[in-house]
Amino acid sequence: MIDNSVNIPILIVEDDITFSLMLSTWLKKKGFEVSSVTTLAEAKKIIDRKSFRLILSDLRLPDGDGIELLRWLDQKLLHLPVIVMTGYAEIQTAVQAIKLGASDYIAKPINPQELLLKIEEISVEEKSAFAEIKMTEERDDDYVQGKSLIARQMYDHIRLVAPTDMSVLIQGDSGTGKEYVARLIHKQSSRIQASFIAVDCGAIPKDLAASEFFGHIKGSFTGAIDNKTGAFVAADGGTIFLDEIGNLTYEVQIQLLRALQERKIKPVGSNQEIPINVRLISATNENLRQAIEKGDFREDLYHRINEFTIRIPSLRERSEDILLFANYFLDQSNAELNKSIVGFDDETIRLFCSYSWPGNLRQMKNTIKYGTLLAAGKYITLADLPEELAVSLESEEKQTVVQLKDEEHERMQIIRALKETDNNKSKAAKLLGIDRKTLYNKLKNFHID
Repeated sequence: MIDNSVNIPILIVEDDITFSLMLSTWLKKKGFEVSSVTTLAEAKKIIDRKSFRLILSDLRLPDGDGIELLRWLDQKLLHLPVIVMTGYAEIQTAVQAIKLGASDYIAKPINPQELLLKIEEISVEEKSAFAEIKMTEERDDDYVQGKSLIARQMYDHIRLVAPTDMSVLIQGDSGTGKEYVARLIHKQSSRIQASFIAVDCGAIPKDLAASEFFGHIKGSFTGAIDNKTGAFVAADGGTIFLDEIGNLTYEVQIQLLRALQERKIKPVGSNQEIPINVRLISATNENLRQAIEKGDFREDLYHRINEFTIRIPSLRERSEDILLFANYFLDQSNAELNKSIVGFDDETIRLFCSYSWPGNLRQMKNTIKYGTLLAAGKYITLADLPEELAVSLESEEKQTVVQLKDEEHERMQIIRALKETDNNKSKAAKLLGIDRKTLYNKLKNFHID
C-alpha cells in the first residue's frame, strides 16, 4: 500500500468537470494532494510552477490530447509518471502513449480500485522519481568526473564528507554542475534510501518561499486552495539541496535558520510544529562573505550551512579535462540527434582548449550539440560552432599582438613581486592579484626560477 503520511501531489487533466470533481474528491479521501485543470495549456502552466509526482490525463482535451502532453513533458525533461485516461481505449492509442513515456493507461468508466492499484504499482516502479521536488531525472552518467588534479581533489573531498551528516556548501560558477555534486554526496551517504529534494531558491517568488520550504494549510493565504507539503517535510530522513541560497530574502533566511536550529518547521497558517531530520546541502555562485559584509546574508546562517565547503572548479581551471568532456558531450549529442560525427578538426580542438568557457559545462554541452546538428562531414569544424565562439577567436587573435608587447612588463612585475615577498609564491600571487596556479604557469612560461 502507498504510504500517504506525506501527501503525493497528483494533477488531474480532464475537461469533464463533473468527472474531474468526483475523481478529485475520491483521491483526496485516500490521502492524496490533488490539483485539477481542464485544458492542455493550463496543465503546462501549473506543471511549470508546481511540483507533482503523478499526472492523470484524459486522452482527449479541448486544445490537444494526452499524447501532446507526453511529448511536451519529454521536451522539458520532466520525467513524471503519467496515467492516460480514455473512453477511446483502442490498443493502438494505448501503445503509442506507452511508447511516448506514459506509465500506464486506464479506460473509462474508471474503476476506482483499479486506478488505486495502478498508482500503487507506479509508486514502487517510480520510487526515485516520486521523491524529487524538481522532477529531474537522476542518472550517474550525466557528468564526467575528469582526470585533472583539481578534479581529483574535489572528488576526494566528496568521498570524505558524504558519509557524515555535516552541512555542505558547494561553491562554483554557473554551469559547473553543483546539483550533480549534491546528488553524488547524497548517493554516497547513509541517507541514500531516503529522498533527495532539490529547491532552486532563485526561482521561488519571495512571497511563496516559506510555503515552498515549510508547506501551508488550505486557506492560509489567497490561492492556498489545498494543503501543501513543503520541501523540508518531503525530504525528511533524506537530503535537501538549496540551490543559489544567496538569493533568499533576509526574512526567509531568519525562518530557515530557525528551522535548522530547532529541527522543526511550522507550515504557513498552522500552529503545529513538525519535527524534521534532514541533511542540508546548499550551493551558490556568489561570494557569501561579501554578501554578509553588505548585510544581505546572515552570518549565523552562513556558519550553519557551511560546516564543510566544496569548491567546483570552472572549466577553464581544468584544461586537462576539456577534450574529455567534449568527446563525452559529442557521444551524447550523436545519440540524441541520431548522427555519427567522429570528432573535431584540429582548429576546433585548439579553440576549445584556449576558449575561456564562461558558461562552463552547460555552455560546452550546448555548443557541441549545436555543432553536431550543423556538421555535414565527419568532424565538427569552426564553421559549425555558435557565433559567440567565432567572435571570441577573432578577439583572441587581435589581442595576441598586444600581449606580446606586454610580456616583458609582466615578467618584470612578477620578478618584483617575488623579491618583495622573499620568493614566497603564495604571497606573490596575492600581490599580483592572481591565483597560485596561474603564477606557476607564468613562471614556467617566462623561465623564471
